[in-house]
Amino acid sequence: MAPPQGQMRPGRQLAVLGFIFVVLYLLVFFAGASGSWKDRLEPKLGLDLIGGTRVTLEATNSVDGKPPTAENLEEAREIIESRVNAFGVAEAEVVTEGNRNIVISLPGENRNLDDVGEAAELRFRKVLKGASGSGVAEAPPAVTPTPSGSAAPTGSATPSGSATPTPTGSASPKVTSSPSGGQGGMAPASPSATPSASATASPSATPTASSEPVPASVEEQRKVVEQKVGAAAWQAANGLQAPADLSADPSLAEKFKPFGTLSPQEVAVLPAQMQFNVPTIGCAQLDQRPPASISDPKQQVVSCEDGASKYLLDQAKVLGTDVSDADAVLDQTNAWVVSLDFTGDGQGKWTSLTREAFNNEGQACDATALGQDGKCRVAVVLDNKIVSSPEIQGVLTGNSQITGQFTQKDASTLAGQLRYGALPVTFEQQEAQNVTATLGASHLRAGLLAAGIGMLLVIIYAFFYYRLLGSVIFLSLILSALLVFGALVVLGRQIGFTLTLAGIAGMIVSLGVAADSFVIYFERLKDEIREGRSPRSAVPRAWIRARRTIISANAITLLSAVVLYVVSVGTVKGFAFALGLATVLDLVVVFLFRHPIMTMFARTRAFLSPRVSGLGRALPARNQPTQPRNPRAKEA
Repeated sequence: MAPPQGQMRPGRQLAVLGFIFVVLYLLVFFAGASGSWKDRLEPKLGLDLIGGTRVTLEATNSVDGKPPTAENLEEAREIIESRVNAFGVAEAEVVTEGNRNIVISLPGENRNLDDVGEAAELRFRKVLKGASGSGVAEAPPAVTPTPSGSAAPTGSATPSGSATPTPTGSASPKVTSSPSGGQGGMAPASPSATPSASATASPSATPTASSEPVPASVEEQRKVVEQKVGAAAWQAANGLQAPADLSADPSLAEKFKPFGTLSPQEVAVLPAQMQFNVPTIGCAQLDQRPPASISDPKQQVVSCEDGASKYLLDQAKVLGTDVSDADAVLDQTNAWVVSLDFTGDGQGKWTSLTREAFNNEGQACDATALGQDGKCRVAVVLDNKIVSSPEIQGVLTGNSQITGQFTQKDASTLAGQLRYGALPVTFEQQEAQNVTATLGASHLRAGLLAAGIGMLLVIIYAFFYYRLLGSVIFLSLILSALLVFGALVVLGRQIGFTLTLAGIAGMIVSLGVAADSFVIYFERLKDEIREGRSPRSAVPRAWIRARRTIISANAITLLSAVVLYVVSVGTVKGFAFALGLATVLDLVVVFLFRHPIMTMFARTRAFLSPRVSGLGRALPARNQPTQPRNPRAKEA
């Protein structure tokens, strides 16, 4: 039975669709838009379409590889974003991915972003002992700071105020109190302070390696390393109270040789005393330890400076979070220096640390760790390496400056390391991708060509098989494409969604979903006409019966896209998002255009012509006399 006339008012649905288009494109042209009209119509494209740089960093805050907390990861993301912006990088994106990854994306240009994940954890540690870091059986070299203005200087200082030691005349960088206040300073290590392989333990010697508390997982890794080096070597290393003197006893070189074959990951799980005392463990291994290997501020650690000398460092009394700011500035002599500012609590910790080092309280620093004036040094440690280790010449009660023969670039690099080094986690680079603009444009052309060919094939098939109804398919696809395009522009501007090659693939797949809904509706319409209903009455009835199938099919596609988006990472997320977006907008077109326009077509004379409408043999079959049904006969 046909539905009552006037029940369907297609004009209302079409008006709603028109309103959606007006609102969407008002947002496209005026909501956060700038530039020319052409610029406002450009969606945000991903790296694989316009070229650029993409770096993936994996975060960890412990040597056992446990993922960081969500709060620490988000804090790290914000600081890395500030670091990227400080480099002058425009339109960069820094986002978290999963529970341990941070992805840095810079569309439009290729740039080296390796440094943004370095210098993650900043620690100030007192130098207790020094030894050779060569890792070979030879006499240890003298600890002579390199007189350069690099980002890893050894410092010297001249205090101001009441403490007035004579400044050194060397070209080595130094740390002084800021003109704004404070007193005391830091001076470089004495060239004569040569770490001796036979140095004895200081009166404040740390506990032996076996008494150091460690997590269970690290203890298990130590057992594996112990088996690798052998029980004899392990026992000998565990009993060392000071660096072994290979020149006095050459046989020790053979005994400790297995430690020289350990990987950096294996060296990282050894106790700090063993890393320092075993002479065959060198800076080549120590510098390559995984991030966060020495991040625990409550433990004594071993670190290298300039890849030549290794030091036993005290607990971290001042952390990166205690530094409020670090800037590269010009001093009164027009030389580049790095100015250090501390927080309120951090200034008190810094003053206490410099006092402890200046007075060498408890004689904690032995002769191999003292500077040229016989004072302790404080190492500035970023991740696993020492940036500088200046001698403390006085008690610093105010802000400080690191001075030396810096260029502007050197000073800015060191300031950036100090300013943004206070991350709660450390990182390893997992992936770095550089896409040239030419290759990106080639990907974009290929993606658009594939989408155009897919849509053209659907339209050709629609006109060939459905004729007049093919125009409905054609107009529906055009409207869907316009809705998707407008949504991409708005979403890229508002939430930062970028269209990638995978996203274009998702939209191409959505064409198949749209084609399925056409077939379901039109074939259902033919069935209704074959059963004897007029075309006008068949349209609403076919819609009611096809609607449930269309909704179910699109709901399954949408659910699949949501699940894929939740469980996937990287470009697969873009594919899932684009597929889900296109599916939702296809449903909008189905309800607000396809059904209303079919209702309007049903009222035209052309719709009743089999050749024009595309209903084929359905209309002639309707006009034939109804034959008696024979349950045993099958229709040919």
